[in-house]
Amino acid sequence: MVKITDDYLNNKKEFTDAGIKVPTYDIKKKNGATKWVHFGGGNLFRAFHAAIADRLLESGDLDAGIVVAETHDKDVVTDAYKKFNDRILRVITHEDGNFEKELFASVSDALYFDQSNPDGWKKLFKIFENPALQLATFSITEKGYNLWDSQGNLLPAIEDDIKNGPEAPKNNMASLTSLMFARFKAGKYPMALLSTDNFSQNGEKLEKSVLTIAQGWEKNGLVPSEFVDYLQDDKKVSFPLSMIDRITPNPSETVSDKLKADGFENYQIFHTPGHTNIAAFTNTEEVHYLVVEDDFPNGRPALDKAGVILTNRDTVNDADEMKVTTCLNPLHTALAVNGSLLGFNSIAKEVSDPDMLNLIKQIGYVEGLPVVTDPKVINPKKFIDQLVNKRLPNPYSPDMPQRIAADTSQKLSVRYGVTIQHYIDDPKRDPKDLHFIPLVLATWCRYLMAIDDQGKPFEPSRDPMLSELQPKVADIKLGEKTDVHAHLKDILSNKKIFGHDLYEIGLGDVVEGYFASQISGVGAVRKTLEDTLSKYAKQI
Repeated sequence: MVKITDDYLNNKKEFTDAGIKVPTYDIKKKNGATKWVHFGGGNLFRAFHAAIADRLLESGDLDAGIVVAETHDKDVVTDAYKKFNDRILRVITHEDGNFEKELFASVSDALYFDQSNPDGWKKLFKIFENPALQLATFSITEKGYNLWDSQGNLLPAIEDDIKNGPEAPKNNMASLTSLMFARFKAGKYPMALLSTDNFSQNGEKLEKSVLTIAQGWEKNGLVPSEFVDYLQDDKKVSFPLSMIDRITPNPSETVSDKLKADGFENYQIFHTPGHTNIAAFTNTEEVHYLVVEDDFPNGRPALDKAGVILTNRDTVNDADEMKVTTCLNPLHTALAVNGSLLGFNSIAKEVSDPDMLNLIKQIGYVEGLPVVTDPKVINPKKFIDQLVNKRLPNPYSPDMPQRIAADTSQKLSVRYGVTIQHYIDDPKRDPKDLHFIPLVLATWCRYLMAIDDQGKPFEPSRDPMLSELQPKVADIKLGEKTDVHAHLKDILSNKKIFGHDLYEIGLGDVVEGYFASQISGVGAVRKTLEDTLSKYAKQI
């Protein structure tokens, strides 16, 4: 059995026998000043960013490893990094069942960044005070940037951070702003703060959060106005946009079993007290994209040599819109709400169902693709081709409809509202030409009932609007006559949810019609889908 901590340089054969590719560099000898810090040490970083750094260390284009700053779960640092000498085993799971295994030693240090950990706290401040630092990247989920409640008011914890100043921050955005204040005081050194989290306008949200903290401190007399000027000077501090795409689910039991059979000792998956699922390995898919706005005031590693697409801001926006509004996320949501109602617990199994596969093809190829903006750096049709033929059917990517169904009320305005707007704006098109997007919107309303297609209750995935929306459909009974408009009018007219009042654009009645069919009895969700495909589906 080979261990992840074994000497891969002098005992390469042990790893090769287990089918594991190893680095040729010794990270301890890559002792240049830290140029790259990453916030968030979870599975996406371990599968993607660590691989980019590994390639650059191999080619000599990076002379120091990444320093990982974990902000959420201290046990990730001790159990997934320090226990394994900061090494990572990445497993790419191919849809044909082949596994591609590679050891990364590209992390030079991992630390828990919180004031409860003084050593890690001081170490990161020292790195940020060094002029050599070029960039910090982030994969902390969209919630990690949020400072506001649903009404737009600052959260109490953020108000405390603004009151207390840069010496004692608690929220991670306040802690980051404190790091930037230290860099400002050390010499007003330039750097880039690059969000690589999977949501639109990620750099702008990061910038807004940092500036909100800094401006609050300035207002309270806790920092000079020059610090805010420094953050707003794009020659000093940049907040590039990015579009990232790589499915990296929790560690898979199937992969764990295969690693054990292949002679890898550290195959175990563990669950931290902070509810993180992690292992010495991370499993991910083959297909991946990272499109980044090339705006780095202090220079950058040669990211393009490791497969990162560097471009301008408009192209990043176009690539993001392509993915989020047409070629991936709308298809995911269609699978999520339908899968939850139809009893699927695996995306891969769901897309093996001919009706479900046809549904997402109609949404992607027929309704979305004709109006999507082509970013040029990625071909939209090829992107969908990869998704439906290679990525979603991969049985070794254990993604579930129930996970994707989380927070759907927050996603619909972007995932479908943008395409609907294109149909409104194009004089040659009409939203009423859409059939399958309205069907998915009806299916989501049906999902809110928390009764599956067999008439059995299920637990909906978390969503901040469930408590507001579910009562509107709570008294509907399958097979019983009901006033659909009375139940749905407040939902379908909510522009915050859909980006439109669906009645104003001629889709409210269409959605109501689909919903009425879906509540006509047990099995009606499936029957409505079959009927709609039979009537409107175009040959792909």
